[in-house]
Amino acid sequence: MLLWWILAAFAVYLSFRFPRHCQDVKYIVTLLRIRRKVFRYIQSNYTILEHFLETAKRQPHKPLLLFKDETFTYQDADRLSNQAARVLLQSGLVKQGDTVALFVANEPMFAWLWLALFKLGCSAALLNSNIRSRSLLHCFECSGAQVLLVAQDLQGAVEEVLPELLEQQATVFFMGRTRTSAGMHSFTEKMSHASSEPIAHDLRSHTNMGSPAVYVYTSGTTGLPKAAVLTHTKLWHMTMTLRSCGLTSSDVLYISLPLYHTSGLVGFAGAIELGITVALKDKFSSSQFWDDCRKYNVTVVQYIGEIMRFVCNTPKKPNDRSHKVRLAIGNGIRANVWRDFLSRFGNIRILELYGATEGNFVFLNYCGKIGAVGRDNFLHRWRHPFALIKYDADRGEPLRDSSGLCIQVPKGKPGLLVSEISATTPFLGYARDLQQTEKKKLHDVLKKGDVYFNTGDLMLIDKDGFVYFQDRVGDTFRWKGENVSTNEVSDVITQAECVSEASVYGVEVPGNEGRVGMAAIALKDGHTFDSAGVFEHLESFLPNYARPRFIRIQVFGSSGFRTRRPRKRHAVILYLQSSLAVTGTFKLVKAKLVQEGFNPSAIMDPLYFLDDKEKKYVPLTMDIAHAVISGNIKI
Repeated sequence: MLLWWILAAFAVYLSFRFPRHCQDVKYIVTLLRIRRKVFRYIQSNYTILEHFLETAKRQPHKPLLLFKDETFTYQDADRLSNQAARVLLQSGLVKQGDTVALFVANEPMFAWLWLALFKLGCSAALLNSNIRSRSLLHCFECSGAQVLLVAQDLQGAVEEVLPELLEQQATVFFMGRTRTSAGMHSFTEKMSHASSEPIAHDLRSHTNMGSPAVYVYTSGTTGLPKAAVLTHTKLWHMTMTLRSCGLTSSDVLYISLPLYHTSGLVGFAGAIELGITVALKDKFSSSQFWDDCRKYNVTVVQYIGEIMRFVCNTPKKPNDRSHKVRLAIGNGIRANVWRDFLSRFGNIRILELYGATEGNFVFLNYCGKIGAVGRDNFLHRWRHPFALIKYDADRGEPLRDSSGLCIQVPKGKPGLLVSEISATTPFLGYARDLQQTEKKKLHDVLKKGDVYFNTGDLMLIDKDGFVYFQDRVGDTFRWKGENVSTNEVSDVITQAECVSEASVYGVEVPGNEGRVGMAAIALKDGHTFDSAGVFEHLESFLPNYARPRFIRIQVFGSSGFRTRRPRKRHAVILYLQSSLAVTGTFKLVKAKLVQEGFNPSAIMDPLYFLDDKEKKYVPLTMDIAHAVISGNIKI
């Protein structure tokens, strides 16, 4: 009896001394159980596809996908993916071990094709449906695919680059029943006549847990999009996210995020793992969000910060709390939006995540601490070693001590998040891009010989162990839920006829998540700024979210001194070779530009604003700037 009293007293002491102790222990126990489960799957070479096939046999009539007014059961998914696999098999163009590229947005066909490729022992390269022209060709090429599967509404984007694809001897299948362009083959018609009999296991007999399962594209830190490699092992670990968040087989998951992105893909794969139903939205709509949740009896939603902000900005309605949603899972929600969401829509548990597609590390704010992205505890750090190190923003690299090692920051101070690369926490890198893969590695971080993954994000851990996202470093900013590579955008801008140099960066706009794109440019000698021409050029080569909303024209002479300012503010003509300011190592200076933002009253350089309706860049006046800041002009 005395022992029980001692244990009870100790438990009470722990609850006061470490108020989050029980939550920490519960989370770690959940992770250990999941780890054992995945380990068994790895040992038996049991993929997510094998799990799907077993689930389809166990519950054939349970809905897997709810899409618009259609319902597809697990049995339907099995049958339709068999038909899709047979079309590819009978074409003679796809065999085990190949990679096939999917250029398909959120629709049931995405799921059937993804499952079909797994049934054939192939990997899927998931192309962002917003990419065009050069980026589209690059993403297809770097995947190593020779077959491209294209959604009906994306046919036009592929036709623009079809000659280049055919030169590479690529085969393009079009998901439509209408007549296709020369060089594009109809897929849907063939699929409707194909057999739905099961696909023989022998066709994927060589697939193992180390085989590539999916390539997901990310801007990373530099250059064009890169294909992050997800093996079947890593896919299992990511798939278990929903289980670790407490979902059960009775939940209905609402996915309005793109399936070609990690979040949407993990949501769909996690639903298969749990045997639950997914309400799939073709494109996010803030006005339809809660109507969809009510229509499909949704209990769990996925989000990014922008989604939550848009939902909170919709007009208030009497039935705002009339829904069954109990849980929201995602990343990027600001503290003020978090509070507004809970206050308006009711007691919904929000689980904020932090991670990167190509990364080897994840945080989960299982405690529900508003504003935090995760929690640091010794058990988690033991299983997934990481560190916050001092970072020199001017030089764009970590600070090191006299022995060449990185310097850890104390609690309460922001630092660059790096996570150790090891056999249990590998970094798989990017397909066919060894150079960019190596750039993400930091050597000799805490001791000689160690290797860490550089997340590129500044984080802060408070005295209670909660982790907060601070900022993104390097040559990337995040806008509309997308990572935008500043180098990629700069490369495109400098191809415009009037532009000689460009420095791209993200600036904060009140009331918006992330940073909006802005470009400081230098014009070619004797050229004026062609606002319509630059807009047309960017529209052709960049997705909407990557196009700079603001342009700043910097006027410098070749010696680095500013030339005499023209009388008319926005009629800029350079009579001397202009150039942007650089450091001693010839890196573009961005810190001051970011700090100055887009304030016309404080910046003497001519400023322009992207006007989608006018299809050109217009002079940025104080009225426009105020309208953007107040939210009267949506960007």
